[in-house]
Amino acid sequence: MSVTVRVPAKVNVQLAVGSARPDGFHDLANVFLAVSLYDEVTVSPASSLTITCSGPDAGQVPLDRTNLAARAAELLAARHGLSPDVHIHIAKDIPVAGGMAGGSADGAAALLACDTLWGLGSTRAELLSICAELGSDVPFSLVGGAALGTGRGERLTELEVGGEFHWVFAVADGGLSTPAVYGEFDRLTEGLAVPAPAASPALLDALRTGDAPSLAGALANDLQPAALSLRPSLADTLQTGTSAGALAALVSGSGPTTAFLTKDEESARSVAEALLASGTCREARVASSPTVGARVVGA
Repeated sequence: MSVTVRVPAKVNVQLAVGSARPDGFHDLANVFLAVSLYDEVTVSPASSLTITCSGPDAGQVPLDRTNLAARAAELLAARHGLSPDVHIHIAKDIPVAGGMAGGSADGAAALLACDTLWGLGSTRAELLSICAELGSDVPFSLVGGAALGTGRGERLTELEVGGEFHWVFAVADGGLSTPAVYGEFDRLTEGLAVPAPAASPALLDALRTGDAPSLAGALANDLQPAALSLRPSLADTLQTGTSAGALAALVSGSGPTTAFLTKDEESARSVAEALLASGTCREARVASSPTVGARVVGA
């Protein structure tokens, strides 16, 4: 028997970052949207915990116990006195190390898949508790849709979305380390008064009404200056997409993937073509939001 879970990528339409806390994390107001780029994670019984991966950039995915999918299996097993003896296969389609929570998505998917495989019937609250142990973005990967993440991003309030939004994601060569981007944020804001993070009322209203132009005017990412400092070439990618007709552009999360909001699917395809033709990115992916979180699609 095996269980397959499909799980989406995310885009942060707002990422407000507070100053560093004593534990090294930052308080956030993180507005997540799940987008229609997916990984599929399949778990099956095995003699020991093993991981394999296929798909774009699979060679960049760790196949040891540092992978969040492996950690998810271990944490769930430990809570129930089980041995995490499963083979985890990740069919990768979310950009790797791209600021779209691909690793977090795999952790959430493996958790749900193992819970199903082992017949544990864990409640949503129990799964979310383990997700929060795994990482700040993992709970949202389980929930999907749209949500405001507070604390370090793990405490979620689900949000209403009144329509469909269309996106292009420009995938850069190489990744950006999330800790390095936060470190650069701390360097750039040293000695400055960093305001407490709060969700933008205008942005939440734009989501609720499904108003793409209003959402475009409210997009914000406090990590963008740090990502651009570490990877200045991203500025050319952002400029190319907006010049090609995107309503707005921003770095996705900690980057280096850049996100472009467009008025409709046709415009998204046009922006993607322009980005590819410009040579400022390795790949341009069209997607829509919101979409559901981790879901069992095969058992």
